[in-house]
Amino acid sequence: MRKSAIRTLLTDTLAGHRLSEEEGLQLLRVREREVWDIARAADQAREKKAGNVVTYVRNQNINVTNLCVNACGFCGFSKKRGDKGVYFFDRATIQDKATLAKERGVTEICTVSGLHPDFTVQSYLDIYSWIREKAPHVHIHASNPMEVAYAARRSGLTTDEVLRQMKGVGLNSLCGTAAEILDDEVRNVICPQKIDTATWIRIIREAHRLGIPSTATIMYGAYEGEMARIRHLSILRQIQDETQGFTEFVPLSFIHMNTPLFKKGIANAGATGREDLLMYAVSRLFLDNFRNIQVSWVKLGIKMAQLGLLSGANDLGGTMFEESISRDAGAKHTDYLDPQEMGRVANDIGRSLRQRTTLYQLI
Repeated sequence: MRKSAIRTLLTDTLAGHRLSEEEGLQLLRVREREVWDIARAADQAREKKAGNVVTYVRNQNINVTNLCVNACGFCGFSKKRGDKGVYFFDRATIQDKATLAKERGVTEICTVSGLHPDFTVQSYLDIYSWIREKAPHVHIHASNPMEVAYAARRSGLTTDEVLRQMKGVGLNSLCGTAAEILDDEVRNVICPQKIDTATWIRIIREAHRLGIPSTATIMYGAYEGEMARIRHLSILRQIQDETQGFTEFVPLSFIHMNTPLFKKGIANAGATGREDLLMYAVSRLFLDNFRNIQVSWVKLGIKMAQLGLLSGANDLGGTMFEESISRDAGAKHTDYLDPQEMGRVANDIGRSLRQRTTLYQLI
């Protein structure tokens, strides 16, 4: 794509033009200094859509178990029975962690775990109920479409019924993970045991229809190309047009070091810095119906996360306090990010930091 054409396209997009898949693909493939033009345009779009406040949430992860019936190639977290390091938190441990979260002033507890061989829908309902007992006012942001489908299959229920039961015991919002790349050719390579694209979409729509909002994610930099990435964004944009149920979009850069996919020589060694910047920038320009784009300091590190804030993102995610999945894949320094450090990062680029709720109400 010629430089003048890129600049014209960016100008038109900022004026209200909705990018087509082909146009988004062309932007994702830019390799020279026009990357900075795209980032600059995305930063302008961010300011218009979300203002100049950088937000964060005080949250804590509870990864209940790493025992999992699946064996996704990009995962360094999951274990099988008999493996070294297998764990499964009981009620007392989960409630101790929920109590600690309350004492820390956490407003969100997030639970996503392995697909334990013995789990049914009741297992998930118990976990949410145990958390709710000890932290009655916390926002429970939990499970994902894969876990919903697994609970439904194990319990002889529909996914709609599972979602209704989860909501009934206190689920406030659904994790938009397990999306990885919404392209079945890619999924058949990186996570063949996971639900297919159509099932992920259906469960997300069901959740939104039931009044359960969700995040939206993409995992990029493993095996897929730019075409799969832009088609993924197009699916998310279409769902958001229909439901307005996504609270945010979270690009998740592939952490490769300890994953089977990388060790077998199938996956790339993660995304490059150019790809990271363009994922945030093009997402901001393409997803014109999303207000919030979150940069993952867990995946990128704090310095690259700051560049993400200059390339279309407006949110730094959570304090975490506990994080196991990215850490076990090989990411470093994943457990906690102090809001003081977040504030330093935001102030350094001329923006202010504000705490938010999971649903983006400022505190």
